Amino acid sequence: MKVLYTAEATVTGGRDEGHGRTSDGVLDVQLRSPKELGGEGGGTNPEQLFAVGYAACFESAIKAIARRQKLDADDVSIDSRVDFGPAEDRSFMLAVALDVTLPGFDDEQAAEIVAAAHKVCPYSNATRGNIDVALSANGQRLS
Repeated sequence: MKVLYTAEATVTGGRDEGHGRTSDGVLDVQLRSPKELGGEGGGTNPEQLFAVGYAACFESAIKAIARRQKLDADDVSIDSRVDFGPAEDRSFMLAVALDVTLPGFDDEQAAEIVAAAHKVCPYSNATRGNIDVALSANGQRLS
């Protein structure tokens, strides 16, 4: 792989009472487990960071696909959800839902763009076959 960009971060203290900071200092977060997992809350957790990162990356993929088709998808909006839960083997798993809204696109065209974006998005490619990813376009669930 030809590397185009490298993100670097350091985390100390883990998800319960941790701190994360990127090498450039732009992202600097206190990490806390959510109350739903027995934590104190009051900070960011890894699932929130993943939800934001995946949605941002997926939006860029949508815009790239739209540009290739000479379409404007600048009004795209993505609601993302990352579910965290136990697996049968006592490990833990994630599942993702990306609900994409593409104003100005009919349901069929929106579904085609979202499906194409799922093929090129680096987060989608990294997670494919590893976690469940549910996609919807303009309120219609994709298969």
